[in-house]
Amino acid sequence: MAITVSLVALFGLVLFFLLRSKTLGYGSAFIAMMFGFFLASTGASGPINELTRAVINAIPDL
Repeated sequence: MAITVSLVALFGLVLFFLLRSKTLGYGSAFIAMMFGFFLASTGASGPINELTRAVINAIPDL
């Protein structure tokens, strides 16, 4: 668990700086994918899923 949280922080920080410097390419896509993968395996995945469901349910059907 400690390694997963560390990787989430590392990939999140790298992704933040890549997006800030507007350096978008295959490397940043890989970083974004790995960030999402490791974030999903932490305890934050439950609240993120609940928030996403709440936002989708709040949007009226078009």
